[in-house]
Amino acid sequence: MKQRPMKSQPIKILVVVVALAAIAIIIPNTNSFVILLTTRALAFSILVMSLDILLGYTGLPSLGQAAYLGVGAYLTAILATRYQFGLGYDFWLVVVLGILFGAALAAIFGLLAIRATGVYFLMITLALGQCVWGLAYRWNSLTGGDNGINLRARPKFGIDLANEVTFFYLVIGFFAASLFLMYTLVRSPFGRSLAGIRERELRMKILGYNTWLHKYIAFIIAGGFGGLSGVVSPENVVLTTSVDALLMAVLGGAGTLVGGVIGASIVFGLREYLSTLVPWWQYVLGAVYVLTILYLPTGLMGIPERIRQRRALTANREETKKPVPVTS
Repeated sequence: MKQRPMKSQPIKILVVVVALAAIAIIIPNTNSFVILLTTRALAFSILVMSLDILLGYTGLPSLGQAAYLGVGAYLTAILATRYQFGLGYDFWLVVVLGILFGAALAAIFGLLAIRATGVYFLMITLALGQCVWGLAYRWNSLTGGDNGINLRARPKFGIDLANEVTFFYLVIGFFAASLFLMYTLVRSPFGRSLAGIRERELRMKILGYNTWLHKYIAFIIAGGFGGLSGVVSPENVVLTTSVDALLMAVLGGAGTLVGGVIGASIVFGLREYLSTLVPWWQYVLGAVYVLTILYLPTGLMGIPERIRQRRALTANREETKKPVPVTS
């Protein structure tokens, strides 16, 4: 199992902190469109990072992550529109409920999916995610069907989240807290064991680890963060949401957490920019995904490592070309 150098971790943390501070200062001084786009990207990044716990750290590619986002989103919308619950200080209780409901659904789905691996795991999570989509689409009396639920107001609890800048700061706060918690998780002994399962599950079993339980717990944790993402900023529960999350994680670099954030930011930016230029912008975005998988399998976060490897290879070649001194 390959481990990244520990000495580089403080530098990475510092870079992330500086980047978040810069975003928190710069974005509110831009126009409303940029604020809204950044807010959506940060909220969706929570879902992408939760998927990265499965994909990058446990080796489980999931296509059902939108289901947990949908649970959190529908829970928030139904409580707000039908019971006027979650529109004040009780919003924080809705956040907790969204996490718990997402984790509970993942606990149920995990019993069906965890024993599978590879493409079989992918297909099972796809099927389970589509079950949630079908339920949301057909249960018109509760979910509104394909029309969805219209939230007319955001919560007010001392601060008014209807203000786009205030809402942006709330989302970036949720994002920062989620990133910190997930980073702590993957750097813990539990996270190290997940990486060991990803690299060689049989070896971990021989060492005495209950690999099924480890994967099951990771699956539940990912579902909980997915539910949080739905509470913070609802998106569609359709298959494309899960596909987008998976491709964003791969684009940025699976197994890095931050790579998913970079991937989400690039995709959201390209999608909004290209859609104003050409009607076939989906093909351009698809080409970006394909080229990344073919020529940059480790994602954008893997570029520095590839550069170091090429430099080391070049240095080795130069070393071998040096003439060997002849002694008489």
